[in-house]
Amino acid sequence: MTSSVDEIFRRAIAEMQAGKIDAAERSFKQVIQSQPGHLPALDVLSILLARLGRRQEAEHYALRVLAAYDEVLRLKPNLAEPWLGRGHVLNRLGRNTEAIESCERAIAAKPDFAQAHLLRAKLLTELRRYDDALAGVDRLLVRAPGFTEAWLGRSNILFELKRYEKALAACERALALSPNLAEAWHGRGNALNGLKRYDEALAAYDKALALNPGFAAAWHGRGNVLNELKRYDDALAAYDKALAAAPDLAESWLGRGNLLSEIKRYDEAFAAFDRALALRPDLAEAQVGRGNIFFDLRQHNDALAAYDRALALRSEFAGAWLGHGNVLADVKQYDAALAAYDRALASDPDLAEAWFGRGNVFFDLKRYDDALAAYDRAVGLKPDLDYAAGARLSSKLYICDWTDLESETARLLVTIDDGKLSSVPFKILATPASAASQLQCARCFVQNQPAFPPMWQGEVYPHDRIRIAYLSADFHEHATAHLAAGLFEQHDRSRFDVTAISFGPDDKSLMRHRICQAFEYFVDVRDRSDQHIAELIHRLEIDIAVDLKGHTQNARLGILARRAAPIQVNYLGYPGTMGASYIDYIMADPTVIPAGDGAFYSEQVVWLPDSYQVNDNRRPISECTPTRQECGLPQTGFVFCCFNNVYKITPAIFGIWMRLLSATGNSVLWLFAPNSTAAANLRREAEQRGVSPERLVFADMADPADHLARHRHADLFLDTLPYNAHTTASDALWAGVPVLTCIGSTFAGRVAASLLKAVGLDELITHSLRDYETLARKLAGDESRLAALKDRLVCHRTTYPLFDTERFVRHIEAAYVTMWQRYQRGEAPAGYGESHPIHIL
Repeated sequence: MTSSVDEIFRRAIAEMQAGKIDAAERSFKQVIQSQPGHLPALDVLSILLARLGRRQEAEHYALRVLAAYDEVLRLKPNLAEPWLGRGHVLNRLGRNTEAIESCERAIAAKPDFAQAHLLRAKLLTELRRYDDALAGVDRLLVRAPGFTEAWLGRSNILFELKRYEKALAACERALALSPNLAEAWHGRGNALNGLKRYDEALAAYDKALALNPGFAAAWHGRGNVLNELKRYDDALAAYDKALAAAPDLAESWLGRGNLLSEIKRYDEAFAAFDRALALRPDLAEAQVGRGNIFFDLRQHNDALAAYDRALALRSEFAGAWLGHGNVLADVKQYDAALAAYDRALASDPDLAEAWFGRGNVFFDLKRYDDALAAYDRAVGLKPDLDYAAGARLSSKLYICDWTDLESETARLLVTIDDGKLSSVPFKILATPASAASQLQCARCFVQNQPAFPPMWQGEVYPHDRIRIAYLSADFHEHATAHLAAGLFEQHDRSRFDVTAISFGPDDKSLMRHRICQAFEYFVDVRDRSDQHIAELIHRLEIDIAVDLKGHTQNARLGILARRAAPIQVNYLGYPGTMGASYIDYIMADPTVIPAGDGAFYSEQVVWLPDSYQVNDNRRPISECTPTRQECGLPQTGFVFCCFNNVYKITPAIFGIWMRLLSATGNSVLWLFAPNSTAAANLRREAEQRGVSPERLVFADMADPADHLARHRHADLFLDTLPYNAHTTASDALWAGVPVLTCIGSTFAGRVAASLLKAVGLDELITHSLRDYETLARKLAGDESRLAALKDRLVCHRTTYPLFDTERFVRHIEAAYVTMWQRYQRGEAPAGYGESHPIHIL
């Protein structure tokens, strides 16, 4: 019978090696049925079942093996080999601390037992006790310098420590001893992957696979490299090869999940992560993967719960703390977010994403110096980190740090034109990015966001009134609210049913109260998910959803990405294209988007007759004017002003301003500086151009009515380029200050010209910076001409279209009606207004 059992066991091994898994399982079970204590059959069957993902059965046989070893060791406790076998079984059962004790008993029984030393090092590595593991394997190499597996073990430990050069060197020693050892080629591939030497890594994995075509770990490694190279189809194929060879390889299910998450195939990614966790419930990385998907979907509570499960498994897991930080930053819990990023960096100081997250928090807190320092670390560690280069450049602009600005900007724009995710769209508006580049940037950004099936499926809503929803985070004391409050109030309620979808804060301000009163329905959804808000819009049967945020801070792109309404419009908040197929229209005028520029917009362009920008003719200006002294201005002299945010100021524009100060005696430049670093840098730049820093005066924040009142001390508003004054230009014109602009080539650089045309001051629009400087000098030197301009502005303010809110409302309502009529007829969105006039109904 013994001979027969041995024969069946050998047959089972041969069947397993030939891939005849079902036959092998039957043969192993036949051996065990004949000889219940057959240790090799029990052991190999346990391993086979684990690879098939049948954990419960695998554990059953492993426990029988463990019991057999325990019985042997009860009788002969000084046998080294059973202690080692016991260690292997405990490792498979996830009982690594006990497994280490077994290895140490084996070593105590046999001090030169190399395999026991090696398993102990492996176990310590799995427990992340890397220093102990490295010390153990080094002691082994002193005893056995020619032990190939020990060099390979050393390489694996060094790889986990991210000491990739040394890991590669250890692999080279292993290969010198055993050139055809597939595991060593696999280790070499891992080290090269860590060093980002991807082509060499692929070659190493290919060598391993040539030696062992069914080597699952090598296929897995190959998948990891291909994933890094964004060769997603090839990477998926590699992971599938790994899983075909080893269905229980949880790491490949994890890799598959991460890849599918990256390409936004979330349902498949969740399934892969769940499979990984079924195989290895302690795989914290899979919980983080799930958390990352929930974060992308703005399901914040679910994301935090997943990250917490990961941290319960590994309390110092950097990836989980990073996820925590990202969620907390997104919900504006900035102190907690910074603490989470700090925990991530304490575990992994080179985690570029955590430095980037810190930079984002500091940026939101207007701590731009700290933001720049954090972005510097992020970009230094990972130069191609998504959106980091644009964020870094933006933080420099916010503190007027113009070091290497031209070359840095040029590099950024080249990467954008190459389709890289180098910047979010808003960050490049203040650069010389062309309309084509802005479209490319927006499209790449949108394509990198989650995609969703459309909620609206083509149905036509039979309403008595057209239902419009305005979506914004800015229904409070904010520039958008100051511009649009009159629009919301003056909608014709007999024809339009108007709703506010508010996902921003309630600041309890008078403006918040006014806007709440302006709408028929004001829905506060700030604590709701994008999915919930989209479902609400769809359930309300909104005909036209007007997004007032675009690609600006606190936008909720995921709402309209779900196609919540039949007509979706980009208006007012973002001066450029959304680059999104689900946004149908952009509101413009013939100045901000010339007729020939429609190709640079993913939306259909609707040209309103005057200026695209709504203005509120009820904006109060304080009757009490602060003194020049209270404003920090000299008692006499000409006052140039520009209250644009400082990130719009470029070296070229600033150079012109300094020449104007030099040419205009007893003059000052009145600016708004949101931070002391920007003010200091601008003063230094002035001094370098031969202008006393004291001639730059910086205005503090003020109540809107008081801010408009202090404009009375300004003589001429100087605009910026390539990003014009927008609301600040309307402020100046409403307050009676002429605005001098140079028209640019993109929407953001043509707004001031649009406003000037609509207020009848076309002569203040220049077409080159040379003409801009020349006209500014003439106006500063011609008191009567400037006074005449101011008189005309005062007159035009009440007679021209710019501040005629009622006229604007009629125009935009006519545009809405035209959109709605096309949709009612089943026609696709189409641009109109420039060559096809909007008809006022």
